[in-house]
Amino acid sequence: MKKINAIAAALSIAALALSPLAIAQSYPSKPIRVIVPFAPGGSTDIIARLVTQRMAQELGQPVVVENKAGAGGAIGAGEGARAAPDGYTLSIATVSTMAVLPACRPNDLPYNPIKDFAPVTNFANTANVISVNPKFPAKDIKSMVEELKKNPGKYAYGSSGTCSVLHLFGEAFKMATGTDIVHVPYKGAGPALADAVGGQVEILFDNLPSSMPQLQAGKLRPIAIAWDKRIDSMKDVPTLAEAGYPQLNQPVWYGLLAPRGTSPEIINKLRDAAVLALKDPRVIKVLEEQGSLASGNTPEEFAREIKAQYDWAQDVVKTQKIEFK
Repeated sequence: MKKINAIAAALSIAALALSPLAIAQSYPSKPIRVIVPFAPGGSTDIIARLVTQRMAQELGQPVVVENKAGAGGAIGAGEGARAAPDGYTLSIATVSTMAVLPACRPNDLPYNPIKDFAPVTNFANTANVISVNPKFPAKDIKSMVEELKKNPGKYAYGSSGTCSVLHLFGEAFKMATGTDIVHVPYKGAGPALADAVGGQVEILFDNLPSSMPQLQAGKLRPIAIAWDKRIDSMKDVPTLAEAGYPQLNQPVWYGLLAPRGTSPEIINKLRDAAVLALKDPRVIKVLEEQGSLASGNTPEEFAREIKAQYDWAQDVVKTQKIEFK
């Protein structure tokens, strides 16, 4: 009987050690890997490194960022989705990987953005901006829309490429305003920005941080921003919601994902560490320098943000008959 009781006690201890609570209490016990699905140096990489390095202080283990660029972010996102759900391989979510790519390439992605991940939290939001070359004959969004409606197909807008976030932003603008603007895709936002400044295209849909130097220099004229309030440095520029287009008033975001099946205890521990990181004054300052604001919402709230942007991208691609080639 004593032997049986000893075996039972040992099994109970083993079961307790393997319980989700016990695993979460001991997590993390080794370094955590975070996959950034884009090349080093961009906004996604900068924000991911900034926040995860501060999270490492809270978690008590190194957090190592690994860049896995390619296929518009699909390679890195796919690897993140296939990782073991133990909290030691995470990935960064963007509007591109979670909404735009799935809408444009529904049949050849190595992951499902809704089913294959467990959202942790949104790290930060970044404003989008609509701007025009100073020679464009409109100084506000109302007169811009009037000019475009009077001259369908006369003007062009640049984007960072076919089926990019900025392409869909431009097409969503056309849907919301009933205008006809020619899309000119570039190999990245930089060349599109240069041609908007040079006047080869009259209109640009862009992230605010990359356009800000040209806006401040007067080489582009801001028309409206996708943000929840006016920007201090551009008090005269309305948000798209103020301008009557709330459906366009969507920032881009950068958040943290775990693979599907990761325990809620681990998810919550990661989220708690992220929230503390995002309250650090140094982190807040660097984010603001990137044109971003800290978020740190709940996993459920971030999941709703992802689904809303996913549905938006699906609608734009279908309505505008966009094809990825």
